[in-house]
Amino acid sequence: MASDDPSGDRSGDSGTARPGAPSPGAPGTGSPSPDAGLLSPVRAGTEAEAATGDAAYLAAMLDAEAALARAQARLGIIPRDAAEAIGAAADPGRFDLADVARRARGSGNPVVPLVEDLRRLAGPAGEHVHRGATSQDIADTGAMLVAARTRRVVLAHLDRALDALAGLAARYRDTPMPARTLGRQALPTTFGAKAANWLMGCLDARGRLAAAPLPVQLGGPAGTLDAFGDRAFDLVAAFAEETGLDRPALPWHTRRTPVAELASALALTAGALGKIATDVWLLSQSEVGEVAEAAGEGRGGSSSMPHKRNPALSTLIRSAALQVPAQVQVLLAAQAAPHERPAGEWHAEWQPLRECLRLTGGAAETAAGLLGGLEVSAELMRADLDDLLDVLGGDPGTGAAADLVGRALDAYHGSRG
Repeated sequence: MASDDPSGDRSGDSGTARPGAPSPGAPGTGSPSPDAGLLSPVRAGTEAEAATGDAAYLAAMLDAEAALARAQARLGIIPRDAAEAIGAAADPGRFDLADVARRARGSGNPVVPLVEDLRRLAGPAGEHVHRGATSQDIADTGAMLVAARTRRVVLAHLDRALDALAGLAARYRDTPMPARTLGRQALPTTFGAKAANWLMGCLDARGRLAAAPLPVQLGGPAGTLDAFGDRAFDLVAAFAEETGLDRPALPWHTRRTPVAELASALALTAGALGKIATDVWLLSQSEVGEVAEAAGEGRGGSSSMPHKRNPALSTLIRSAALQVPAQVQVLLAAQAAPHERPAGEWHAEWQPLRECLRLTGGAAETAAGLLGGLEVSAELMRADLDDLLDVLGGDPGTGAAADLVGRALDAYHGSRG
């Protein structure tokens, strides 16, 4: 398996660079710079980042080619030993990722140079590589494989966040605090009710993300499946089985519903996590202090004010929630693709889809950590509520809010059963 380093550079560190020498990947060196997340710390070093790097996309496209060969061998379209040779040749470690990326400029997509290299590496079986397929079949199937693998990561972290939210809702079911509308104290509620609302938002988003169909793509040069004759639909079914992806009713080269649905579900997920982060940030303000992010080594520090403890995790999650909808806008616009093959719309999808996956995955992993260590001050919540009750008069009257928690927990436990 190739390294997760997006640059594809698997060479070791040769030592300290000489003074004045350009660093690896610096302008003028001719070497691509790895996208390590310097400007996107919400996903830097996360599982979603590893699952969406250039190496992961390369591996997924090779997996698609190998799966297509296996499916064709099952139906007798190509020899079985040819499929085995193609599968053996489709080893990401045998490909120069950076070279494939550069050569993609000539064809407009990375599949053309990838197929050239795979045919060469497969030897005599090379004539059976990519039989009847088109570049978009492999790129789209590869993207769906990356999405499926990343979705598993996102859902796992969402489940951790949901478990933590259910615990918060149950633990603080009867803990009174002021509800706030338009940024001002309004009426009494409970912190458990607030956590229950967070829980339902994440639960709804998880359901939509898990249900988004991720189909294989196979249509051939014009999307008609002509190259496969009367075995065409059998081949699509076999291809779907070999990849573990869904079976589409028809090729979707210019019907981009799968990408749009996935992107929309990712935006809902990022938004649900962003709602939690926004509330935590506001409740952790110095003048409020009703909650706080767990302290950790190097977390929340300031470069110039050592007395500060910044809500770093909330900030990272909010950064993702603010970016994902903008990326989705590009993916929704790309649905207006012309005729039977896009000229720019499909190409415009690649990076925004990856950003949606890695940002949402980074936000989910960060949120699971945030919620698992969230510090709650029931005393300050009660003190703030007492100030409100001095204005309103009467007791907290939070029984209805506590009842809301029960309904949310029932929904949560039902989703697990």
